[in-house]
Amino acid sequence: MTVTSQVFDLLDNSVRKITVSRFLQPTEIQKAAIPKVISGENVLIIAETGSGKTESCMIPIFNRIAKEEMKPIAVLYITPLKSLNRDMFSRLLWWSEQLDLDASVRHGDTTQHERKLQVEHPPHLLITTPEQLNAMLVGEKMLEHLKNVKCIVVDEIHETIESKRGIQLVLALERLRRVCKEPQIIALSATVGSPERAAKFIFGDRKFSIVNAVSMKRLEISVEHPYPNAEDRIAAEKIFVGEAVVARLRKIHDLILKSRSTIMFTNTREAAELLSSRLRVYDKELLHDVHHSSLAKEVRIKAEKEFKEERLKALIATSSLELGIDIGAIELVIQYMSPRQVSKLIQRVGRSGHSMEKISKGIILAGEGDDVFESAVIARKALDGELEELTPYKKCLDVLVHQIIGETIRPYEADIDELYKTFSRSSPYKDMTKDEFLNLIKFMEEIKLIFIEKNLIKRKRKALLYYFENLSTIPTTRNYRVVDIATNESVGVLDEEFIAEHGETGSTFIVKGRPWRIVSVENDKVFVDSSGVIESAIPGWDGELIPVTFEIAQEVGELRRKLGNLVQSGMSNEQIKDAISKKYPVSENVIGEMLSIIKRQKEEMPDDKTIVFERYAEYVVMHCCFGSMVNETLSRYISSLISAEDGRAVFSKTDPYRIIFQNLQVDRIKKVLLETQPEMLRTILSLSLPNSSIYKNRFIRVAKRFGIIAKDAQLEFLNIGKLIDIYKDSPLGHETLNEIYTEKLDLDSATRIVGMIQEKKIRIREIEGLTALGEYGLRYELTDVMKPNRPEAEILKLFRERLLNTKIRMVCLTCGRWAQTEQARDIPESIKCPKCDSKLIAAVSPFAKEVEEIVKKKIAGLELTDAEQKRMDSITLGADIVLVNGKRAVIALAGRGVGPQTATTLLSKHYRSEEEFLKAILAAERNFIATKRFWH
Repeated sequence: MTVTSQVFDLLDNSVRKITVSRFLQPTEIQKAAIPKVISGENVLIIAETGSGKTESCMIPIFNRIAKEEMKPIAVLYITPLKSLNRDMFSRLLWWSEQLDLDASVRHGDTTQHERKLQVEHPPHLLITTPEQLNAMLVGEKMLEHLKNVKCIVVDEIHETIESKRGIQLVLALERLRRVCKEPQIIALSATVGSPERAAKFIFGDRKFSIVNAVSMKRLEISVEHPYPNAEDRIAAEKIFVGEAVVARLRKIHDLILKSRSTIMFTNTREAAELLSSRLRVYDKELLHDVHHSSLAKEVRIKAEKEFKEERLKALIATSSLELGIDIGAIELVIQYMSPRQVSKLIQRVGRSGHSMEKISKGIILAGEGDDVFESAVIARKALDGELEELTPYKKCLDVLVHQIIGETIRPYEADIDELYKTFSRSSPYKDMTKDEFLNLIKFMEEIKLIFIEKNLIKRKRKALLYYFENLSTIPTTRNYRVVDIATNESVGVLDEEFIAEHGETGSTFIVKGRPWRIVSVENDKVFVDSSGVIESAIPGWDGELIPVTFEIAQEVGELRRKLGNLVQSGMSNEQIKDAISKKYPVSENVIGEMLSIIKRQKEEMPDDKTIVFERYAEYVVMHCCFGSMVNETLSRYISSLISAEDGRAVFSKTDPYRIIFQNLQVDRIKKVLLETQPEMLRTILSLSLPNSSIYKNRFIRVAKRFGIIAKDAQLEFLNIGKLIDIYKDSPLGHETLNEIYTEKLDLDSATRIVGMIQEKKIRIREIEGLTALGEYGLRYELTDVMKPNRPEAEILKLFRERLLNTKIRMVCLTCGRWAQTEQARDIPESIKCPKCDSKLIAAVSPFAKEVEEIVKKKIAGLELTDAEQKRMDSITLGADIVLVNGKRAVIALAGRGVGPQTATTLLSKHYRSEEEFLKAILAAERNFIATKRFWH
C-alpha cells in the first residue's frame, strides 16, 4: 500500500470520496498533517502561502465532524482579516456543501440579521476574527453554542504573535477552553524563524506537534539595481521624478510586460500610490491597479477580481496582499526597495507560483546607498531560511484588564483565584506572580471598572461599555488633514497623537519634505502656512517603516568590511563580483553600486565591528550597524544623559545604520558610551522616557485600552501631561514602558553593545567632513531638513491661481432677477446685470443660497428680520465695493474669510504691484483662520 493511499485511507468513506475528487493524490503537506490532525493532537502547521495548509487541516476536521456527528458550533476557524474571512468562506463552503454541513462567517461587517440566524440556527463551521470571538464569549445564547466546539483553527498566526492582538487571542482561547473543555487546536502559519516559540505561544504548556513543510517549495530571488540611461533622463523631466526612479519604473514596466501576472509590493501606501501614478504617466495602456488597506473594501475586491480574471496585468500592493487571499495565479513578485525583513520577503515572494509544484520567483529592485547592501543580505537570508526570531509580548496589563472584565459580564462576578489560574496558563502570563495579578485587580478598582468583595470581583456599570468599545486592540486614531491655506490643497495627514502634542498655533513641522507652520486646528483639519523655520521643525509623518533587525544590520556591516578588504587586496572588479555573487543573489549592477560606495567612502569604513563618527556643519553622524531598535535605544540613552546635564533638548534621528545628532560634540557622545555603566541603561531610559513624545503617544493608546481615556476623546482638550504624572507609577505607566520596550527599543542588545564598546571589542573612529555614507544618511534620512523651502514667489503664484479658480455667485441687487456663478478669472472687469443693466452687483459664495431670497424680499418691500437686515447691509456693502473696484473687489472677496468689511479695508490701500495686493489678501486669510475659533 502506497503512502498516498495510506493517508487518504485514514478518512471515512464519504470524506475520502470527496477528497479524491478534489485531489488526485495528497500534497506533501497533507501527507504530513492529516495523520497528526486525525489523532486529535494540537498541531502547528507551518508552510508557505499556496501550499494547501487550509485543506491539510480541514479535511481531517470535516472527517471528524461527519464521523462523530458533532453538534454545531463544532469548529471555529479564526482568521486575522475580514477579507481573509470572505476568501476562506468561499473556499470552505464547497466542502461544507459536499458534506451537507452548514458554514457561516461572522466579523465586524456581518449584519444583525445574519448574527440572529447564527444564534437561532448555529452552523457546524463558523469563520470569525479574534475580536468577534471576544464578543461571542459574553453572548448568552452564543456561549451555549460555543460549548459544543471540538476543534479550533487559528489561521495566519504569524500575523498576530508579535502584537497585542495575539495576546488578546490567546487569552480568549483560555476563556473558551473553560467553556468547551480543551478542544483540539490547529494553528496555521507562514514561515517563521522560531517554530517552537510560535507553538508555545498558542498552546502554552499543553502538548503539541509541529508540521514544518517550508522546505518543500523552491524560491528564486534576485536583487537588481537598474542604472538610468539617456531615455530615462528625458522621461524624468516629463513625469517629475528622479532619473534613478525612472530607471526602476522602466524595469518594473518591462518585468510586468514579460510576465503573465505580477504583484509589486511596496513598504508604504504612499509609495504604492506614487508608483502607480507614475506608471500611468509612463505607459497609459498598462493595465494595473493599487491595493492597500486605506482603500474602500469595494475597491479592493474589484481589484482582486479583475486581477484574478486577468483583466489586470499587475497589482501594486502593501502588506494587504501578503496573506492568503485567493487572487489567482501569480507569475512574478517584485519588491520595490528592501523589504527590511526576511519574513516579509518570503511571505511576499511565496505568493508567486501559487502551488507547491511551481517555483516562487521574486525580484528586489534595490535603491541607492544602504538599500543595495540590505537587499542583498535579506535575499541571502531568505534563500538560506534564516528568518527573524519572534518576540511576543509578555504580561500585557491593558489586554489582561479587558479579558478580566469579559469574565465578569456573564456571570456578573468572577473568582480572583480562578481568573489567575485561567490566565496564567497562557504563555504570555506564565511568569506573572499572584502579587502582580492582585496589584492589577486593585488598579481596576481604582479606575472604577470593578469592585472587590472578599475574593470576588464584580463589574461596575461602565465596564460593559468598556468591554465592547475595546474588542479591538488595534489603535484607533483620529486623523487630521493638513491644508495649505495658499492653495487650499491637502498636503498630508497628521494623527491625533501628533496634534495633542504639537498642535499649538505657530508650531512648525515637516510633511512631504517641506516645513509648515500651524495657523489653526479646526475639527479634522489643520490649516498651515509654508514656513522657512526648518531648524525647529519636527517630522509630522506618522508612517513607521518596518524595523531592520540587529542581525541584518550586522551582516550589512560585515559585507561592507569584506568588500573593503577585497578592494584593498588589489582584486579586480570582475574577481570581486565573482566572489560576492557566490554568496549573494545579486546582479552585476548591484555589486557595481556597492563597490562605488566602498570606493567613494575612502576613509574609515563603518562596519559590524567599527563605529565611525563624522562631523559636518552642525551635525554629527554616528555610523553604527546595529539595526533600527538598537540604534533608537542608543540614541535615546545618549540624548537623555546629555539633555539632563545641559538642561536642553537634544535633536537626533536614527536609521538601522546611523544616528544623526544636531549641535552636539563627538566627545560628549563618546563620554556617555565609554564612561556610563551599561547596566544603567534601563534605569536611565525608564526615568527619561515619560518626558518623551514616544511615551506620550503610547500612553494615549494604552490609556484607551484601560478605559481611562475614551475611544473617541478629543485629545486637544485633554491635559495628557497631567495624566502621565498621575499614572506614571501605576500599571498604566508600566504597560506604556512595556509597549515601548517590546516594539520600539532593544534594551538587551544595546546594553551588550555599550559593554563591548567599553571592552574595546567594538572600535571607535572619527572623521572630519562628510563621507559617501554620511552624505547618504543626511540626504535620505534627513530629507526633510535638506530640502529647499518653497520660495515666496511660488507661494503667491499658487495662491493667485486658487483665488482665480474660486467660484463666485453674482447677484443683481436692483432687479433681483439675475444671478450667475462663475470662476473669479472669468468675471469681466466691469460687471453689470444683463437683465436691467444695473452695476449694483453683489459677489457672494455660491453656497449662500439665502442671499437671493433676502434680496427679492427687500426689493418686494417686505419687512426683514434683524438677522436678514444685518445680512442685507453686508451684501450691499459688498456690492458697493464691486461697483467701485470691479473685478479687483471680486478677487479680494474670493479670499477665505474675507468679507465686505475686510475687503473694504484691503481695497482702500495703495499697492505698488499685484504681488503686494496678493500678500495683503493672504495675510487677511491667515488672520481669519488663526482667530476664527474665538468668534461667536
